[in-house]
Amino acid sequence: MSFDSILVVDWSGGADRGPRPVKDAIWAALARAERPAFPPVYLRNRIAAEDWLARTLTAERANGRRVLAAFDFPFGYPAGFAARVVGRPDPLALWDFFAAELPPGRGAAGEPCRFALAGRLNGLFPGIGPFWFNGRRDEAPGLPRKGRARQGHAMEERRLAEHQAKGAFTCWQMGGAGAVGSQAMTGQAALARLRARFGADLAVWPFQPWAGAGIVLAEVWPSLLAREIAAGMGRDEVKDAAQVRLLAAALAGLQAEGGLGAALDSVPPAAAEEGWILGLGHEVAFARALLSPSGRAAVGLGYCSAIQCEGPAA
Repeated sequence: MSFDSILVVDWSGGADRGPRPVKDAIWAALARAERPAFPPVYLRNRIAAEDWLARTLTAERANGRRVLAAFDFPFGYPAGFAARVVGRPDPLALWDFFAAELPPGRGAAGEPCRFALAGRLNGLFPGIGPFWFNGRRDEAPGLPRKGRARQGHAMEERRLAEHQAKGAFTCWQMGGAGAVGSQAMTGQAALARLRARFGADLAVWPFQPWAGAGIVLAEVWPSLLAREIAAGMGRDEVKDAAQVRLLAAALAGLQAEGGLGAALDSVPPAAAEEGWILGLGHEVAFARALLSPSGRAAVGLGYCSAIQCEGPAA
């Protein structure tokens, strides 16, 4: 069963980035089968992003369109983490835990409550860690500032996906260049709220059966197409905008070329708890899809602010 719309979101765990489109904020791009991609949308904080996502997905479903919604943060943690935190190896129960701990409105304006949460979670493990990095001037109890300060926490450093996706950062680093720890926490919390909103019409790949769902959430990693994104960026285009624009086009092309189903179906057993990166192991086909007629048609160019651009929700 194919998708009518493909949405790609570059998430951020940080503070409000202001009204003018900038890097390291939240960006989203939507492509539909019947038209070129909409310009990427700039979303200044997580509150704005959750609202835009809810409105856009509601509009897509109201118009009968099936959506693949892909997000650039880990959907799970190394095996054993969820059981320690929520009592069972259920990544979606962990999402609900994060949603309760990081409700809307906390952190989007700069409150770094995710660092305090990481320190508290470290207290569930022996030794020191696994989380590290504190972006605050004051200390976050239990959260070391340096990764080398950790010891004896008994968790694997990487998921299987990170072992295969060379250069991918681990879930434990809560900040710094390229880090995804804050993205994972805040992103999983936001997606838990989307799950509650859309109920049985939404499935999370690869944790749930997805073939009959109207909305399918999946994890992506832009660096799988690092060379193609670098080559396809527009002059003065924000890199995050280029990433979502070109990833949406590549997924559209991969579906048109018949390779998307294979990428969704081929995941290792570890993915049931840890999650998986869509396209990992299919990098050649993924890159080629961006150059296919469907991929080129979906590329689009330009961007707009969430206030100025309402096209995707129409």
